[in-house]
Amino acid sequence: MTPERFHQIVAAYGADARRWPEREREAAQAWARAHRSEADAALRDAAGLDAWLAADQLEPPSLELQRRIIDAAPSRRPAARWRLWWSGAAVAGVGLLGGVAGAFAVSFFVLTENTPLVHESSYLTSSFGGTTADWSGE
Repeated sequence: MTPERFHQIVAAYGADARRWPEREREAAQAWARAHRSEADAALRDAAGLDAWLAADQLEPPSLELQRRIIDAAPSRRPAARWRLWWSGAAVAGVGLLGGVAGAFAVSFFVLTENTPLVHESSYLTSSFGGTTADWSGE
């Protein structure tokens, strides 16, 4: 243990040896016994700081302070719920209007017997479903 390391330990952890790092505690105590006057001066300064720090007490917050904090907190705005409701209603309305427009278009073509696109049936089939064209040549 060097004098510099002893002073670092005392400055960092205080005068109470129980707070010193375990792996260096024995060496620091042995150095303090061997260099009593220098160690006592460092420990005396640290003990004063330890006592000053230990005297600091934090009182719990008063009920008045708690009420002021709660009253100052932002409250939930009910307007946000209404905005969410309106946006959901708008999406549902657009979907409903799309369905009505599609039903109107289909009924129009069925009632008037007009089809918007006319294709040959051979173009509408796939190779997996067979073909209506006869390619056998027989």
